[in-house]
Amino acid sequence: MSRPGEGRPVVCLDLDRTVIYSAAALALDGPDELAPRLLCVEVYRAAPLSFMTERAAQVYGRLTGEAHVVPTTTRTRAQLGRVRLPGPPAPFAVAANGGHLLVDGVPDPGWAALVRRRLADVAPIAEVRTHLDQVAGPFVRTLRDADELFAYAVVDRDALPAGWVDDLAGWCAPRGWRVSLQGRKVYAVPVPLTKSAAAQEVRARCGGGTLFAAGDSLLDTDLLETADVAVRPAHGELADTGWRRPHLTVTTTRGVAAGEELLDILVGQVISTRFSVSGNLGAGA
Repeated sequence: MSRPGEGRPVVCLDLDRTVIYSAAALALDGPDELAPRLLCVEVYRAAPLSFMTERAAQVYGRLTGEAHVVPTTTRTRAQLGRVRLPGPPAPFAVAANGGHLLVDGVPDPGWAALVRRRLADVAPIAEVRTHLDQVAGPFVRTLRDADELFAYAVVDRDALPAGWVDDLAGWCAPRGWRVSLQGRKVYAVPVPLTKSAAAQEVRARCGGGTLFAAGDSLLDTDLLETADVAVRPAHGELADTGWRRPHLTVTTTRGVAAGEELLDILVGQVISTRFSVSGNLGAGA
């Protein structure tokens, strides 16, 4: 965990299945007449793709008034560019699992150079992509590079052979890469490419304030570990493994309702931490 300073709080938010949800991930289990009103925040190929509840959008707006909110995603720059979160664009954003640090929507060249130096210590993406091409079977629907930083396969989960993901992880590990299965996607990502490193950079640039984070997948683990305060939904890879930490809060709801709940939790915790820090400063004056 990081050591909070006196700057404004920083909140790093994973997007998919944490704050925004596809139709398949909404988990609207109650009666239709009780379903929450939804706001579309992403359109792809002229069709709505991702949503949050209208109330979640309101809470998100409140959170941006209390802290530096940083969308922190494994999405590529282009995929992130399709997302229209409530309010003005975030001054900072993290894409490609930490591969890009965007400042006012523009990749930071200094950060890009640092990432290139770190990736020089692991196997190149061309080697990993060649291996993926060799082991891909009919269960792999699409195989793609993400901004030439990592690779992922869109798979048919029902047809995915038992042990295939573990075998891929075993091949990748000695080459400095890790593997994560999230929904229909299998990611192969260089170990030095992390959301936490980018989050710490943003935190430093914002004055060293308390770092908050939210995420649902194994690729969010390092981010949640690094944060001073962490939240995860009661679904996703981390929920499936039962991942918990003393500084972690878990929602009671799942699906799009969890996205709303975790934003509520973050607003409350940011305000509570801010008053706590203010009180401590006052006591020491």
